[in-house]
Amino acid sequence: MRWSNYYLPTLKENPKEAEAQSHKLMIRAGLIRKLAAGTYSYLPFGLKALNNVENIIRRAMNEKDALEVFLPALHPLEIWQKTGRDVTLIDDVGFSFTDRHGNKMVLGPTHEEIITTLIQGDIKSYKQMPLILYQIQSKFRDEPRPRFGVIRSKEFIMKDAYSFDVDEKSLDESYKKMQEAYCKIMDECGLDYIIVEADPGMMGGKESAEFMVISDSGEDVIVKCLECDYAASLEAAPSVTNEAKRKEKALAIEEIDTPNKITVEVVAKALKVPESSLIKTLIYKADDDYVAVLVRGDKRLNEAKLIKALNVERLRLADDKEIESITGGPVGFSGPVGLKGIKIVADTLIENMSNVIAGANKKDKHIANVNLKRDFKVDSFYDLRYADVDDLCPKCGKQIEIKRSMEVGHIFKLGTKYTESLNAKFIDKNGKEQPIIMGCYGIGVNRVLAAIIELNHDDKGIVWPQEISPFKAQILLLDDSKEALSIADSLYNELSLDGFDILYDDRKIQAGVKFKDADLIGVPVQIIIGSRGLEKGNVEIKYRQNNKKEEIAITNAALHLKKILTM
Repeated sequence: MRWSNYYLPTLKENPKEAEAQSHKLMIRAGLIRKLAAGTYSYLPFGLKALNNVENIIRRAMNEKDALEVFLPALHPLEIWQKTGRDVTLIDDVGFSFTDRHGNKMVLGPTHEEIITTLIQGDIKSYKQMPLILYQIQSKFRDEPRPRFGVIRSKEFIMKDAYSFDVDEKSLDESYKKMQEAYCKIMDECGLDYIIVEADPGMMGGKESAEFMVISDSGEDVIVKCLECDYAASLEAAPSVTNEAKRKEKALAIEEIDTPNKITVEVVAKALKVPESSLIKTLIYKADDDYVAVLVRGDKRLNEAKLIKALNVERLRLADDKEIESITGGPVGFSGPVGLKGIKIVADTLIENMSNVIAGANKKDKHIANVNLKRDFKVDSFYDLRYADVDDLCPKCGKQIEIKRSMEVGHIFKLGTKYTESLNAKFIDKNGKEQPIIMGCYGIGVNRVLAAIIELNHDDKGIVWPQEISPFKAQILLLDDSKEALSIADSLYNELSLDGFDILYDDRKIQAGVKFKDADLIGVPVQIIIGSRGLEKGNVEIKYRQNNKKEEIAITNAALHLKKILTM
């Protein structure tokens, strides 16, 4: 492709709104342009790179006998109502509307309900399974805070696969096949990734794993052991402590004034005590019931763990009116002492505390020297907090670290969550009707592309891996002489005829601009044709990966380049 005929607008400066390196470079190098918050257009250069990622994904999926389908992006809301995710997902981040015929519709944020509805009438017998179907398609989620370009956007491209099996053993085999495929995809995309234990979240199911790339631009956090191979998402990581129970004599309970002091930080500072001496009492509505949740003042409640502990589907913080009705006091002054008519659950660290400070369920009041059993009771204890660097590895007991990361893939064992709700059943070997057992396997195609750039760039621009680069090589014509033009045209034509995708910078602009653009867009091999090399009968080859250069005789250039580009 001749640059003079190509749509590849590059920018000298970073866009002001861009934070992540991938976001900056994707705009500057002419891959994408922003239309609105969370929505981007892919330009020809960016689309070629995206297609290369998709081709790697398709090869890996097809090798595992997965079959490609293409499902609608427009869904009737009634299908989502059958699984209850109209409340847990659509009401949260979904785009929904009513069409001209009065039908309530959804722009698909994911496709579990839709694929299950598709196979529900066609898979009747155990003989038709195992089966794996996949698609690559746009999804839509009303992200409250779209950022980092295509890393977190409202419209994005996903590869989602779904397995259908007769029993748990068969599901395990499908799950393993997909995990192997994902490892191959990540390897071929040149990603340094970690597989971590994960929380299934809104997808449901009993087991899941995430494929994570360590990145400061990531919106996820993982817990990683410094000694063994343990890794987990922050939502799923258990909190393991070696803190001993505090052995103190129980002091007399005391009500204290805390005017307008409603946060742990402010109360602790005013009373000159550490935040670990306080109990946070949080009031939640879990499905249809209210629950009080106790967490030590210096720890953060992990809502994913709370949902699992309570075995509920819907969870939200109570509002101001609900809190005052339940506790008798305003927000910021809730506490477990005297709390009645509500279930109380607590993080396990609460068992180790004594003579603590808690809200008094009265405006501008807290209570000091509160003690478990004497002053309040807890119905159940669970691990409800996020793990932090003070915790230990649950596998080997050694030190852990907390790292920012980007999720590029997620695999789930869904079980029968969707097939039971949508009546997708089959007849087993014994002639009995059973629900089909499902797995789900997603890859964020946009995120993979962004992750590749996050891991492969320098201060000059993108450094594409060979498999992902939109072009295999770039010819830079730096001289306007007939000889230079003839050599550049000849190389371009010969390499193109042999099937190599070449970008030919034939623009009539300064050489310095061409060099900067070449480094910015990051094509792996630069073929430089200029007067200095031609005087010696050579063309210059520069490798973007390491910026090394070599000179090759013009007569050997085509053959040498073919060898390089097929390595």
